[in-house]
Amino acid sequence: MKNNRFIFALVVIAAFAVVGAGISLIFSRFIDFSDAKSIETVAQKSIAAKQAVGAVVFNPPLPRDAPANIKDAVMLGYNILTDTGKYAGQYVGNKLICSNCHFKGGITQGGKNGGLSLVGVAASYPEYKKRQNYSVDLVTRTNDCFQRSMNGKPLPADSKEMIAIVTYYQWIAKGLPIYADIPWLGVKHLKSAYKPDAAKGKQVFAQKCAMCHGDNGQGTPAAPPLWGKDSFNDGAGMHKLENLAGFAHLNMPLGNPGMSAEDALDVAGFVTTRPRPHFIGKAKQGG
Repeated sequence: MKNNRFIFALVVIAAFAVVGAGISLIFSRFIDFSDAKSIETVAQKSIAAKQAVGAVVFNPPLPRDAPANIKDAVMLGYNILTDTGKYAGQYVGNKLICSNCHFKGGITQGGKNGGLSLVGVAASYPEYKKRQNYSVDLVTRTNDCFQRSMNGKPLPADSKEMIAIVTYYQWIAKGLPIYADIPWLGVKHLKSAYKPDAAKGKQVFAQKCAMCHGDNGQGTPAAPPLWGKDSFNDGAGMHKLENLAGFAHLNMPLGNPGMSAEDALDVAGFVTTRPRPHFIGKAKQGG
C-alpha cells in the first residue's frame, strides 16, 4: 500500500512538472526575459534620451547665410555690433563699439580670448535682472548697453536699428533650445580671495595695457578708451570691478591673453577708479 502511494505521488509530481514546462514554453514565445531588454536597461536608455534633449552645442550660423526674408536685417544687426558709430551713431555718446566687449559681433564661444558671446541670448531672454527687479526683454537689455556702455540714448523698440539687432540675436541663436543652460554666456567672475590693489594696478596698466589703450586710457586705433569722456559711464557693467577683472583675465592682452588673476584684479581696481561720465538714471550699477 505504501509503495502504491509513493508511486502515485511521483506520478502527480511528474505531471505537474510536464504541465509547468509546457506553460513556460508557451509564454516564453510572447515575453522576452533577456537582459538586453530588462527594465533596468530600458530605464537607463530613457534617462539618456532625456539628457540628450536640450543638449547645447555651439554652432551659430553666419550672418551672410541668413534666409532672404531676414538677411538685410541680420546683416544690419551685425554691422551695428561691429561698427556701431557708423550704423547707429545717433544713439552712441562715446568712441566705443559693441564689439569692444562682444568680439566679432558676439559670434564667439566666450572663454579665453572670446570676449562676451551673444550666441544664445535670444534663447535666454526675457531674463530676471536685479536692476529692474523684474524680467527684461532683449530690447530693454540692449538699450541698457547703449545708455551705459555706449553712454548714449535708447533705441526706439520699433526702430530699424533695434529690429535689426534683435533679428541678428535670433538668427545666431538658431537651433539652441529655449532657456537651456548656455555655458558660454556672461562674464566669468574670478574665484579669488585676493584683495585688489589700485596702486599695483596702475603699474600693471603701464606694463601690459597702455601700449594699446594709451598712457592715459584715452584709447588708440588698436583699442578703445578705458576712462574719460569717450569711454563707458559709471553705470556700465564694465565699471563693476568683478566684471572688468573677469573680462581682462580671459581676454587681455588682446590676441595673447596671459594676465594672472591677481594682475586682472589689480588693473580692474585701478581702471574703475579713473574719471568717466556719470550715468543719469534710476540705478547706477549696471551690467
